[in-house]
Amino acid sequence: MPLDVSGTDALLALVALIAGTVDAIGGGGGLLTLPALLTVGLPPQLAIATNKGQSVFGAAAALTRFSHAGLVPWRRARWTFPLAFLGSLLGAWLMLRVRPEVLRPVVLVLLVLAAAFVILRPPVRGGRPASTAIAPAAALAFGAGAYDGFFGPGTGTLLIVGLAGLLALPLQQASAEAKAINFASNLAGALLFAARGAVVWHIALPMAAGQLIGGWVGAHLTVRGGERIVRWVVVCVAGALVVRLSLDALRR
Repeated sequence: MPLDVSGTDALLALVALIAGTVDAIGGGGGLLTLPALLTVGLPPQLAIATNKGQSVFGAAAALTRFSHAGLVPWRRARWTFPLAFLGSLLGAWLMLRVRPEVLRPVVLVLLVLAAAFVILRPPVRGGRPASTAIAPAAALAFGAGAYDGFFGPGTGTLLIVGLAGLLALPLQQASAEAKAINFASNLAGALLFAARGAVVWHIALPMAAGQLIGGWVGAHLTVRGGERIVRWVVVCVAGALVVRLSLDALRR
């Protein structure tokens, strides 16, 4: 029996809650929300736009919780946030002119390397001070923002690994800092899609409620669970993304 509207909204909100939790820890929430939006009948373009519209709420909640825990280096974020926002707008502009699928093989390799890095890397304590690591973080933020606007899958996961590698950060801190960058790129995409009327808000808003709870819960688990929980969520998300992108390539 098909679900009624309220039943569909409740199910999508539950999916968003789980996705927000996972995404706040290791990225990859779109692996759950985008297929769910397609399943309820949204065309791909509207599903992508609506996914951005709801996911930005989870990123905001996670960023707030990480900030309360003192894990967000705002000195770097003053640079990384606007650069990620601009990069996302550039990526969205490029998407209208170049087929995003050309990135799939590169992303598959990067995700495999990311999983290997996280598995083999010993735990790290400390990290480079915010005042001495602005340039590499800013460059990564702009590149990740452009990638998120252009293609998207695995942005949060690759950001965590990139920050951990470039700045020698513990995975817990890298996850928190990645959320500031990912929030900026999501916000740019959500505003752009909303301005074009592509976000289906009667679907996005119930999911946003789930994302708010999930983002906070995932960030809280990261604060409490530390390196270990981020390590295994990142590996699982990277593996799931590799499977999904590989299956997408085989279907074409």
